[in-house]
Amino acid sequence: MTVPGGSIQRIVGGRCALAAALLLTLVFSTSTASAQGLLDRFGAGIGNSDDGQSGTASIERRREVLASLPMQRLTADAQQRILSIANSPTIFRQLPTQAISCDRDLFLLIARNPEILVGMWDVMGVTQVTTKRIAPYQLDASDGSGTHCIVDLVYGDPNIHIYVADGSYDGKLVASPIKGRGVFVFRSSYATSANGQTTVTGTLDCFVQLDSLGADLIARTFSGFIGRSADSNFIETARFLSQISAAAQQNPHSMIDLAHRLPQVPRQTKQQFVEVVKNVNRRQLERQQELVQSSRPPRTAVAPLAEHR
Repeated sequence: MTVPGGSIQRIVGGRCALAAALLLTLVFSTSTASAQGLLDRFGAGIGNSDDGQSGTASIERRREVLASLPMQRLTADAQQRILSIANSPTIFRQLPTQAISCDRDLFLLIARNPEILVGMWDVMGVTQVTTKRIAPYQLDASDGSGTHCIVDLVYGDPNIHIYVADGSYDGKLVASPIKGRGVFVFRSSYATSANGQTTVTGTLDCFVQLDSLGADLIARTFSGFIGRSADSNFIETARFLSQISAAAQQNPHSMIDLAHRLPQVPRQTKQQFVEVVKNVNRRQLERQQELVQSSRPPRTAVAPLAEHR
């Protein structure tokens, strides 16, 4: 089971629609400043992503996602929560598929413990987001600007995670609070290259439902802009995860030091992060050693000299 690998992030803007957009970016959101900060600090390369990618919002895709959900593995309560949102969303969007170079175990750890990302941003001073784990698979999060949500993982395995979020916005942009709910379906697959590096490919489908009629109309009007904002956040987070993996490979001591200093992260989770970083670095060293050995010319047998008589 997992918890979404991301945080809530305030989308800058002066319209009510942007407050509603927060409900669409509960999962896998970050900022360029966050990724660049880690790059500068640890000297790790950012993973490849295409900034030109754009998500989709087709009815066909929405139906495909619903039909593919493992409903038979969910509790009756989870099924009801998902369908009540996904059958009549205010906004639906599939964010652009991302393929990043990232260690599988590290990816899953961060996906299950988004506090790690929030803690990193906190250390670098690039976020006001606060998170608190209130149950093994439930996270309480606030962005410091009026948005608050509870995110539940209702199903999770290495290839699919389903999150249900209940949130509200009560900031300066609205006269009365906006309440809403979201279902986020995250799929991931893994491929290993000849040199042993892992590529994680992920897609995120978002269903958001708002209570207020006014918020509903505004969100639909600005759904394209809201979707593009979510696309950008998802792409940047993919880069950030790739960067963390590269830093664990290249500079594990600094990453371990950072792990011990992360705020908002329980001690047990910090230790898990340390162990994963050590394993990522160990596997990288083993791959390098194998490459060196494979590049050496094979030894050839030398025939003994004939005895002179």
